[in-house]
Amino acid sequence: MSAACDFLTLCTGQKMPLIGLGTWKSEPGQVKEAVKYALSVGYRHVDCAAAYSNEAEIGEAFQESVGPNKVVKREDLFVTSKLWNTKHHPEDVEPALRKTLGDLKLDYLDLYLMHWPHAFERGDNLFPKNPDGTMRYDYTDYKDTWKAMEKLVEKGLAKAIGLSNFNSRQIDDILSVATVKPAVLQVECHPYLAQNELIAHCQKKGLVVTAYSPLGSPDRMWKHPDEPVLLEEPGIKKLAEKYSKSPAQIILRWQVQRKVVTIPKSVTPARILQNVQVFDFSLTEEEMSHIGSLNKNWRYIVPMLTVNGKAVPRDAGHPHYPFNDPY
Repeated sequence: MSAACDFLTLCTGQKMPLIGLGTWKSEPGQVKEAVKYALSVGYRHVDCAAAYSNEAEIGEAFQESVGPNKVVKREDLFVTSKLWNTKHHPEDVEPALRKTLGDLKLDYLDLYLMHWPHAFERGDNLFPKNPDGTMRYDYTDYKDTWKAMEKLVEKGLAKAIGLSNFNSRQIDDILSVATVKPAVLQVECHPYLAQNELIAHCQKKGLVVTAYSPLGSPDRMWKHPDEPVLLEEPGIKKLAEKYSKSPAQIILRWQVQRKVVTIPKSVTPARILQNVQVFDFSLTEEEMSHIGSLNKNWRYIVPMLTVNGKAVPRDAGHPHYPFNDPY
């Protein structure tokens, strides 16, 4: 097994590799080759979601690379996917997972996450909108959705279930009703949004944290003209020179060293390889705390909408919107 397989153990006993390939914004036409390349250089963890609209192509990569006498055995691969906001009605949960499994050409997922705590109007339109451009919400309680997700574990369709973009209060709300505990919380996390309180909360409750957009998501659609650029941070660039690594590798090493799983997205072979080469060096305690001190509570990923010519947070009006709480 390659160093890419350094892992954390979930409350289920499963081993979750510390570095996985992210696939959000990986275009159809590119994502299949990216996944195949990643598996060929030692990745054993791929993060997917129905809402990324590229699971069928990832499934082609799995079909070619995963299985007996192929690059990777199924039991050595950790695959995550996510239940989208339009599928929170309890009776929609299993069909949504079965659609994902069909697309990914898998019999089971290692981890299935609720993508967001808030629901959108039921149906097959991923982003149902009102005529004025605002979202059409649904108000299903995420605890009811969770109870439906627990049945997926009983049926063997998912080995573990978890949460994405939930705040600490919402996590505790789920824990209060869970018979199958959430194994993982996936949230945006990087040196400018260090999530120290949320990580401490999760570790206390037995959840592993996965960091999405660990490099500040430089390619996303909602850019703020005056936002700070994480990969240009001087202290990080200095450490990159010291260790002959890239700034991205320094940031990923920081996460790995504080026991946070990361899922950097790339479709570029050189970067895919580089992102997993973070197990051959260690940062000192001082360097770790320096990176930790860069926190600005800067959230890069806040879905935005244009309403009456103004950019507004897409979901902030929903009662289950997670980011109105401090953490």
